[in-house]
Amino acid sequence: MNNKSASICIIGSELTKGIIEDKHSKVISQELNKLNIVVNQISIINDDGSIEDILKSWLNDNDMIFVTGGLGPTSDDLTRISIANVANKKLVENEKAYKTLYKMVGKRIHGANYSQALIPEDFTLLENPNGTAPGFMGSVDSENGETVIFSMPGPPRELKPMFYNLVLPWVKNYIGYSEKLTTELSTFLICESKLEEACTRLKIDNVKWGTRFQENKISLFVSGENSPLMISSLRALVGKELIVDDNIEAIDVLINDLIQNDYTIGCAESCTGGLCAKLLTDRSGSSAFFEGGIVSYSNSVKNKVLNVNSSILENYGAVSKETVLEMATNARTLLNTDVAFSISGIAGPNGGTIDKPVGTVWFGFSKSDLPPQAVKLCFTITGRNGIRKRAAVAAFLLTSLYLKGYSLLDIIDKWEYI
Repeated sequence: MNNKSASICIIGSELTKGIIEDKHSKVISQELNKLNIVVNQISIINDDGSIEDILKSWLNDNDMIFVTGGLGPTSDDLTRISIANVANKKLVENEKAYKTLYKMVGKRIHGANYSQALIPEDFTLLENPNGTAPGFMGSVDSENGETVIFSMPGPPRELKPMFYNLVLPWVKNYIGYSEKLTTELSTFLICESKLEEACTRLKIDNVKWGTRFQENKISLFVSGENSPLMISSLRALVGKELIVDDNIEAIDVLINDLIQNDYTIGCAESCTGGLCAKLLTDRSGSSAFFEGGIVSYSNSVKNKVLNVNSSILENYGAVSKETVLEMATNARTLLNTDVAFSISGIAGPNGGTIDKPVGTVWFGFSKSDLPPQAVKLCFTITGRNGIRKRAAVAAFLLTSLYLKGYSLLDIIDKWEYI
């Protein structure tokens, strides 16, 4: 693949001193990755003019360079003159920038403020309706032809609209990206590195792909004439249930099934501590399908509230097939729902054993007209919160599959990449 490449420079002394956190590079790099643009470097630097040397060193290795910050009126805002020097251009007054600035600051435009009306000669203005400092973009000669430099303001409320409304559309046109020719998929339970490993393993020609991390899923973008082959092959490799068309959350896969069939649902949670109930009730209108949840964290509550037989807890333990089956079945009865699911596992960092290591989670499912089912997943993700979030996503997907009458054991047998 002959991918375009880019680097990102974030400017601000508040960033290098740790006063504020850099979020710009994440926003920009995620969108570039979605377009299959290789991000070579990300640098965070002071407002001290060092950007000039950095840009010169990057020119020959990048098709595009994205710069944020350093466009204000103060003496340490040196981005404007530094880019002009790199491009071997002089700073010139931009008429539109001057008029916009005058409307905002009036007579105060003279002096330091005036610098915000200047951009490198032959560069294109990027208007900023949310602040006084506009951005600009332009091409600079390099060994590989030309490198396009984008300069955007640092404040988030100014940068994001400029990036999404002006810069990103230009980049898409520059690389020949077409929304119609790109398929967006949602993948669940697979970490980004393993998803990329699976995509690379397929070795399918004439296809481009990129990923974008999100809290409860990884978005996968596929384009090229062999996109259908890539998608079908990937589904066969990692499990077709873990890759869903469009931009959708796992919880919405389940909610759609519940609404379409007019089902009510309840849950009994142990290791997730009510996370599933929380996520379900985060959805507006959830009262139409969600009756309630029981957080049965201790064995005592499992026994006294959920009526899990004490002999089951003693003989098999809280994290077992037998326990989650009773939890799901009894939760459905207690909550008077059409379907119920249960979760019991070891989220860590302590509590794991050789037989039941940290990351072991059992899921139970019950519906009046279906045989109850229980399955075990062993999550390789580290961290207590990571395991709990992954378990909640799995519960939503597995419940949806259970409602469709699938054998869950047969399905998870193919989930080697989780």
